[in-house]
Amino acid sequence: MMPGSLHILLADGRKIRYNHSITLLFVWKKQEMQEIWRIFMAGSTFGRQFQITTWGESHGEALGVVIDGCPAGVSLTPLHIQEYLDRRKPGQSSIATPRKENDAVSILSGVFSGMTTGTPISLIVYNTSGKSGDYADIASCYRPGHADYTFDAKYGFRDYRGGGRSSGRETIGRVAAGAIAMQVLKALGIEIFAYTASIGPVTIDRDHFDRAAILATPTAMPDFAASLEAQNYLALCMENSDSAGGVVECIAKHVPAGIGEPVFDKLDAALAKAVMSIGGVKAVEIGDGITAALANGSSNNDSFYMENGTVKKRTNHAGGTLGGISDGSDIILRAHIKPTPSIFSKQETVNASGENITIQIKGRHDPVIVPRAVVVVETMAAITILDGMLCNLSAKLDTIKQAYGIK
Repeated sequence: MMPGSLHILLADGRKIRYNHSITLLFVWKKQEMQEIWRIFMAGSTFGRQFQITTWGESHGEALGVVIDGCPAGVSLTPLHIQEYLDRRKPGQSSIATPRKENDAVSILSGVFSGMTTGTPISLIVYNTSGKSGDYADIASCYRPGHADYTFDAKYGFRDYRGGGRSSGRETIGRVAAGAIAMQVLKALGIEIFAYTASIGPVTIDRDHFDRAAILATPTAMPDFAASLEAQNYLALCMENSDSAGGVVECIAKHVPAGIGEPVFDKLDAALAKAVMSIGGVKAVEIGDGITAALANGSSNNDSFYMENGTVKKRTNHAGGTLGGISDGSDIILRAHIKPTPSIFSKQETVNASGENITIQIKGRHDPVIVPRAVVVVETMAAITILDGMLCNLSAKLDTIKQAYGIK
C-alpha cells in the first residue's frame, strides 16, 4: 500500500485504492464513483481532538451523540447536560412549536461515579411525541425552504417525517456534547453565553442589556422591552401564517491568547464552520463583521497596550482573533438565521414526478427558531473553542515538557 493511501472494498468484492487525490475519482466508472461517495458521505462528525458524532432523526426512536477526546476527571451528571437541553426543547412558549418532548438525556458510557473516564461518552435522548402522520402529504413533494429536494438529489431517498436528519432535532446531540464542553471550559475559567440580538425588525437596546433576561424571556433577549415588542411582532406573523428570522450573538470570555491555527484551521474559520453547520444559519460574523468593510484601517485597527504585564487591546473590532488565532480579548460572533421555512400559507412547489403543485404544510412548527437556536450557537462555540485548546497543547515543546514533568 502506498503511504497515505487507503484500500476500499466495493460491494462486488473488488478492492481499489484511494490516496486522497481527487483526480483519481474521475478515472473510475460511474458505478464505482457512486459507491466511493457512499462511503464518504456521512458528515456527522465534528472536531479534531474533542470530537463529536451526532446521530438520529426527528421521528426516529431516539437521537444522540458520541463524544471522543473528553479528558478524564471532569465532573459530569445528567443534570449538567439537561439544563442545556431544556433551553432548546420544544413546547415551552407560545412562540415555539407545540410539540411536547421531555428531551431527557441518559449517559450510556464514559462516566463513572460522576466523573468522566477519558473514554468515549455516549448520550441518548428518546423521541416521545412524534406525529409522523402530519407529514404524509409531503412524502412525495418538496417543501420550499427545506432540504427535501436536496436530500433526494443526494441520496435518492429521504426520511420525510419532520425532515429526518435535517430536522432541528438533530441539534440535541450538539447541545448535549456542548454541555460537556462547557463543563471543561468552566474548569478552565472560560465563560461562554449567547442571546437573541434581534427578531425580524426588533433589535435589543444595548443600553438596557440585562443578562438575567436571557433565561427569563421567551425570546432569549437580554432586554425585556425588546422581548415584548418581538413577541407582538411574532403574534402578527402567526396571524398571517408566516414566520420570522433573527440574529443570535455569542460571547466567549477569558479565552487565552494563542488558540487556533494560522491557515486553514483558523479559530474564527472553525467557529464559522461550526455555527454555519446549524440548520437555518445563513451568515456568520466575527467582531465587527461586514461593517469592517466600510471602515478605514485607522478606525478598524485595535490598539495594543500593556496592563500588569499582559498585552491588551483598547477596542475589539476584530472580535477576539487576529490571523485566525485568539488574542485574549472577548470572542464575539453573530449568527444570522433565516425565517422558519415551515409556514401554513399555500406555497408553490413540485413533486417527485416533476409536476407543479400547490401545498399547505401541516404539523407543529416554530414561528421563529432563533430563541431555541441560542443554546445551539452557544454550545457549538464551546465545542470549537475547547477543541482548539486541546489541539493547541502540542504547539510548544515547553508545554509538552510541562505536561510530562520534564525540566
